[in-house]
Amino acid sequence: MAKEYATKVYAVTAKFPRHEDHGLKSQLNRAVNSIVLNIAEGTAKNSNKAFDYHLEIALGSTFEVVAGAFLAKDRAYITEVEHSALYEDGQRLAKSTNAFRNTLK
Repeated sequence: MAKEYATKVYAVTAKFPRHEDHGLKSQLNRAVNSIVLNIAEGTAKNSNKAFDYHLEIALGSTFEVVAGAFLAKDRAYITEVEHSALYEDGQRLAKSTNAFRNTLK
């Protein structure tokens, strides 16, 4: 789910204006990478507490991407349809992450 979300975010940000290459585009791409990479890193940890810590970071990055999608919509970089897809997929990912975190406690 997180990898697919990253693919969608990269596809959307590829269409951002060039002046956003080191701004919102870069921030969204880094945040969505953080989701996937923190989940991966957490799986290598030897305790549920450490894994939960990385899932918490991934969750924060998910909300960062969702917030960035609002900025992108407000700046007319993405359509309402693209925004809705990023928002809904982000919400699903966040709920899934939280549900998994609850199994670690």
